[in-house]
Amino acid sequence: MSDGLTPPRLRNDCFAMPQGVAWVPVEEALSRLRSALTPVVATEPLKTARSVGRVLAADAVARRANPPAANSAVDGYGFAQATTGAGVQRLPLVAGRAAAGQPFDGAVPVGSAIRILTGAILPEGVDTVVLEEDCATDGATLAFDGPVRRGANTRNAGEDVIAGATALTAGRRLTPADLALLSALGIATVEVHRPLRVAVLSTGDEILGDPAADARPHQIFDANRPMLLAMAAAWGCVPVDLGHAKDAPEVIAACLDRGAREADVILTSGGASAGDEDHVSALLRARGQLSSWRIAMKPGRPLALAMWEGVPVFGLPGNPVAAFVCALIFARPAFAAMSGEGWRSPLAFTVPAAFSKRKKAGRREYLRARLDAAGRAEVFASEGSGRISGLSWAAGLVELPDDAAEIAPGDPVRYLPFAGFGL
Repeated sequence: MSDGLTPPRLRNDCFAMPQGVAWVPVEEALSRLRSALTPVVATEPLKTARSVGRVLAADAVARRANPPAANSAVDGYGFAQATTGAGVQRLPLVAGRAAAGQPFDGAVPVGSAIRILTGAILPEGVDTVVLEEDCATDGATLAFDGPVRRGANTRNAGEDVIAGATALTAGRRLTPADLALLSALGIATVEVHRPLRVAVLSTGDEILGDPAADARPHQIFDANRPMLLAMAAAWGCVPVDLGHAKDAPEVIAACLDRGAREADVILTSGGASAGDEDHVSALLRARGQLSSWRIAMKPGRPLALAMWEGVPVFGLPGNPVAAFVCALIFARPAFAAMSGEGWRSPLAFTVPAAFSKRKKAGRREYLRARLDAAGRAEVFASEGSGRISGLSWAAGLVELPDDAAEIAPGDPVRYLPFAGFGL
């Protein structure tokens, strides 16, 4: 149960890379990130019916069995199988019936049968049910062809889950199906982690935050902020919109201060590299604890990881395609770990390629892709990271290895569907 305690914050040096590291392979970056992150959100009890999308903080233990008692799986007639045999069987029917929610009050005598409906508890004296369509009756006698297997068309008590068993383990993000299971097991309240609060900030003098505004030729509309806020919401987090900040250190610092007050983690986009106009990384270096990772990946090379007032900051590239890919590959598993869900590796399939591609060694590449009608991965016509339409066109990513590769149609490739990232 909730004890009001707040989990410890991340260490200020949790993102530090070893001295002399220039380019960080994707796997090494993910491994270091995974080892640095721990859950940062408190827990609370919550009604099961309202807990969809929340992460279990403690195992959910069945309060009763499912099914709670042996019952019929069909509409038909019940009897003791030991009293029947091969050939045509004729059994007298007892008065009354057994229905779901209306159990038969009494026992069925040996050698007799009773009308029973789906879900009804098996009365005493009944261990087998014969399907209604396989029977003939005049209301007093039941006739069917034997033999019938003992226990046919019945469900055993606890055959799904027994009382006292662990139904779901801590770290699971609850689905609608989980709520059905928990409710069936009499679990009315669960202990869950509070949702991770994710603040999103866009930066840049060229950015316009309002897509309805009149843009001048040198200005572009903010594509990253609505995208990243929506991604955070899809991942079960509480999005906190920090808006858009001009390239002024004091303005960006004020936004980061607000993010540190209102959120558990901050996502920024733009200014994450080391150029003259990369004000986010410069500010984080001067006033925060910055570890600027140059990831050996395409798209999305610069990734600024920092701490600001005790809150982790993920500085994503300003390019929307690169920001999207970096958010999937790095922010998604990191947020899961910080939410108490544990590290989430992406779902991946090996599928045949429907494209040709030659790549050099040194960087892992992610191509916008989708599956065609034959289950082959086709890729977007342009690899240009400015082509935002490719994100909308795609249904996933093709991940090409760090080493040199030459892909021909039909060759196996690794496909990561967006659905596997929770999108």
